[in-house]
Amino acid sequence: MSAIAQIRSRRSPWSRFRGYYQRKSASLVFRRPLPVNPVRPLISFTFDDFPRSALFTAGSILRQFGLAGTYYAALGLAGRETATGEIFFPEDLSVVIEQGHELGCHTFSHCHSWQTDPRTFEKSVVENQAALNLVLPGVEFKTLSYPISPPRPRTKARIANRFMCCREGGQKFNTGIADLNQLSAYFLEKSRDNFAAVKEVIDRNQEARGWLIFATHDVSDNPTPYGCRPEFFRAVVEYTVNSGAETAVVSRALEILKDRQ
Repeated sequence: MSAIAQIRSRRSPWSRFRGYYQRKSASLVFRRPLPVNPVRPLISFTFDDFPRSALFTAGSILRQFGLAGTYYAALGLAGRETATGEIFFPEDLSVVIEQGHELGCHTFSHCHSWQTDPRTFEKSVVENQAALNLVLPGVEFKTLSYPISPPRPRTKARIANRFMCCREGGQKFNTGIADLNQLSAYFLEKSRDNFAAVKEVIDRNQEARGWLIFATHDVSDNPTPYGCRPEFFRAVVEYTVNSGAETAVVSRALEILKDRQ
């Protein structure tokens, strides 16, 4: 049994119900609707926590295909060793920009999006931008990824006007009318032993002409339970390119969608 499967098997019925409640309660309120109807299906690659391997391994793979990714950084974690591996160094932030990637906000302290009260969560968002300004003056976070879990409803409301969009998980793509305050994403590590599942979601996104946002953490030969191997990631990127989808960082994908309105 894989590490991910072991974690899932230990989850109690109450834990699963709580997760369902969190997802549903946040998704029903404080919505910011966005029609998803691109000419070509869209796919974005994103990395939460921003382990260094996400830039120097996964980023290298993306660049080989002429693509770029969105890196969600929590500057309070910079230089630390965490459950998702070695986190970026401050000097890596400029590399992201120089290589044509995008920086996104993940709060300063990697706040748990449900357990943190909304005021504290917003304060950490502000602190993260201030920390970025010290390293890269003039660079702003345009989008946010909620750390760990879906947000509290009031958290959605407090930060809605600070970003072009905010992203969680959900293991699905965005189609029809999406919520800019809580976009869905598909975490690759949950299917890292099942490439057929990834191909299927790319194909379904293609048929629906939707917006599929891939997410993961580290990409290394010895990945944490929250990451995947380079060969798996490369296969996902290659299948994405061959699918005919348009691939863009998150803020650019939003611009493409808004141009269709």
